[in-house]
Amino acid sequence: MMVLRSEILTREVTNYWEGIANIWQEKRPQKLWRCHSDQVNIELLSGWLPAMEHKHVLKTDLFDEACSEGIISSLSLPVKTTFGIDVSFSTAQSARKNNPNLQTLKADTRSLPIADHSFDVIISNSTLDHFKSSNEILKSLKELERILRPGGQLLLTLDNGLNPFVALRNALPFKLLNSLGIVPYYVGKTFRPARLYRALKKLNFEVVQVTGVMHFPRFIAVLIARVLEKYSNQFVHEKFLRYLMAFERLSKLPTRLLTGQFVAIKAIKKA
Repeated sequence: MMVLRSEILTREVTNYWEGIANIWQEKRPQKLWRCHSDQVNIELLSGWLPAMEHKHVLKTDLFDEACSEGIISSLSLPVKTTFGIDVSFSTAQSARKNNPNLQTLKADTRSLPIADHSFDVIISNSTLDHFKSSNEILKSLKELERILRPGGQLLLTLDNGLNPFVALRNALPFKLLNSLGIVPYYVGKTFRPARLYRALKKLNFEVVQVTGVMHFPRFIAVLIARVLEKYSNQFVHEKFLRYLMAFERLSKLPTRLLTGQFVAIKAIKKA
């Protein structure tokens, strides 16, 4: 796979996410919550990915694989190459250590050093909702379209701007939310489902599925999980995880794009 473009990673952004990666890999906070997050993503992707061979699969960040079990090892797909990128070198390094067959690269989705039409499937779960501007999301989407082969699949999740809890969180100052422990790292601009749908349509994608996922309010779940991790046992943990997953049944209701804290889209690049 040829490298055609140079990375445009600013020192400020790189240093910030390196610092976050070091803290999470050392302290491993929110283990129980991360387990639920992985379960939701695995269930979604397992239902969306066809049971066929994919030559090259890309995941657009590796935070899950570095700080928890992640989703790559749990997706039973016949794949020739699984590739992952991350803005943090230590995150990419840790993810590869946990997944020996994973090929990794330090890269920024806004300007990818990857050749056109390189991948059959791109998995981007909550990668693009950490930018300061909407234009950066659009720029990243354009890059993902460029490196995806015609007929390839983009499986994308973003913070759902239509969800009341997400909308309230994004309206409040990050420093306040971070100091209260509600938001552990920077979250940025995002799109409502309709805007994301329009953006993908303009980029030569056919959107085939749209839904909402992670329906139990995140900040409440994180607080409960924090207490359970400290004061309960594995049996209680598993029961709590089953309770959270029961809320994913809301994905089948017409209100799914209101209750889901993430909008999830499956799109196919047109020939």
